[in-house]
Amino acid sequence: MSGGAYLGGDYATKREEYFTSARRDYVAALPADPGAAILELGCGNGATGALALSEGKCGTYVGIEMFEPAAADARKVLTEVHVGDVATLDLPYAPGTFDALICSEVIEHLVDPEPVLRKLIALLKPGGMIYASSPNVSHYRIVLNLVRGRFDYADFGAMDRTHLRWFTPRTYGALFEAAGAELISVRRLAPLRGVKKLMLGLLHPVRHLFWYQIDVRARRPG
Repeated sequence: MSGGAYLGGDYATKREEYFTSARRDYVAALPADPGAAILELGCGNGATGALALSEGKCGTYVGIEMFEPAAADARKVLTEVHVGDVATLDLPYAPGTFDALICSEVIEHLVDPEPVLRKLIALLKPGGMIYASSPNVSHYRIVLNLVRGRFDYADFGAMDRTHLRWFTPRTYGALFEAAGAELISVRRLAPLRGVKKLMLGLLHPVRHLFWYQIDVRARRPG
């Protein structure tokens, strides 16, 4: 694949499940609206979109996917799928087309995320929602490895070898603000409950050390 936004060739070695997980939390957060249109960057095989369509959260679900085999599966279940480097794709949509943008574990794979986000946020309606997540590079396990002089890549997780960018909660939220979004929340992706929640509250100044993944909710202003 041409273009420089991704390490394209490395995705061919990914196991199938890398592209197949539905984001049930994001679908649950979407309002029920059979007339809504949703755009997803990095739609994989279309599992999230298929779930959103089946639950009446939208009537149109458009995916962008750089890995052709996954996109071929997504075409079977989504309204439309665009294949290629999102940084150079000419998307045939007017500003204000979509009600929501989903970016699940994908921004970290981009060479230059800010202009890509600006491009996609412009396609949202005023007030259109953004749901995004990314690994947290300031998680204590990564910090401990850095103290030991280690920065080892892996096939999955925060140190996935196809990641080109790394974020802390603060810098991930700042990225969306810089791209023109109005930030609603930056939080731990999987909320803690009970004693674990209390303990994390006591560690408030350094609680980011225990966030494995970062969850951002934002909207297009207007």
